[in-house]
Amino acid sequence: MKVILVEPQIPQNTGNIVRTCKATNSELLLVKPLGFQVTDRALKRAGLDYWDGVNVSLLDDLPSLLQTTDCPFYFFSSHATRSYTEVSYTASSLLIFGSETTGLPSLFLETWPHLFLTIPMMKDCRCLNLANTVSIVLYEAWRQQDFRGAAL
Repeated sequence: MKVILVEPQIPQNTGNIVRTCKATNSELLLVKPLGFQVTDRALKRAGLDYWDGVNVSLLDDLPSLLQTTDCPFYFFSSHATRSYTEVSYTASSLLIFGSETTGLPSLFLETWPHLFLTIPMMKDCRCLNLANTVSIVLYEAWRQQDFRGAAL
C-alpha cells in the first residue's frame, strides 16, 4: 500500500507516519509543497531509525498520477459521509490524506467525490491528528489483507 500526504505541514506528524509505514511495510509519497524540509531535525527525530527501509518519494503532481494509475485510491476527510470501513482495500491501494491545516484541495472532491471516506467521530470533534488518522486507516487496510507479512 501507499500512503500519500498532500502538502503536509508538521514534520513530527510525517515522522510518526514514517514509523507507521515501516511497521506495515507501506510506501510514503509526499506531495509538494511541504511545510518543512525533508532534512528537518524534528522530522528525523520523530521517525527515529525507521527511515531506513521505508520508500519515501516526493511528488509534484498528484492529479496526473491519479488520472493514469490502475491502482484503487481513496481520499480521507472529516467532511466525507462514507466510513473508511465500507470499502475493500488491496495491497496496491493508494490512501490519500490532506494537509493538517487545509485538508485536501477541492479539486479532488469535485473530481472523485465517490472516493471520499471518513473516520466516524462525535459531532463536537472537528478532526483527528493526521498521524492518528493514517494509522487507523492503514491498519484497517492491512487487517483486510490478514496482516500479510506480519510477525504475529
